[in-house]
Amino acid sequence: MLTYRKLARGDLDTICAFPANEEELFCVSPKFQHPLTPEQILQVLEGRFNPTVITREDHSEPLAYANLYDKDEELHSCWLGNVIVSPEHRGTDVSSFLLESMIGQARNEHNIHTLKLFCHNTNTRALIFYCRHGFIPCGYKIFPYLNRGKIVGIEMFKKLG
Repeated sequence: MLTYRKLARGDLDTICAFPANEEELFCVSPKFQHPLTPEQILQVLEGRFNPTVITREDHSEPLAYANLYDKDEELHSCWLGNVIVSPEHRGTDVSSFLLESMIGQARNEHNIHTLKLFCHNTNTRALIFYCRHGFIPCGYKIFPYLNRGKIVGIEMFKKLG
């Protein structure tokens, strides 16, 4: 059985090991530098809220992590960010549980009606995942890509009801 809880300092080293390479880390956040360090996560968290870790019921090691940011009180919207799942749990119920946990926190704790996110165009697996969970593409943003040119971030949203 899975559960979620607030990020603890002791979780950071485990989470930092999730991205296997700089491309995976770029999908988590274009602001991060490979290898990911606890300090990078803590620095980004200064402007974010609800840093959430998914674990088994025994609260063992983190299986996934995400947070929320840029809450717009007037529009009742915010962004989902820094989504990362351990390599051995990708494509499992852990990913869906993380997303549903973040949606529940956004709606119930912050009265969010619209959750938004960016997913890079090269991350086909994640794009399919978000579409399957009701997110709708609605725009794009061009990002510099690891000093190798540019990449498109697909903006997506989901009405939370």
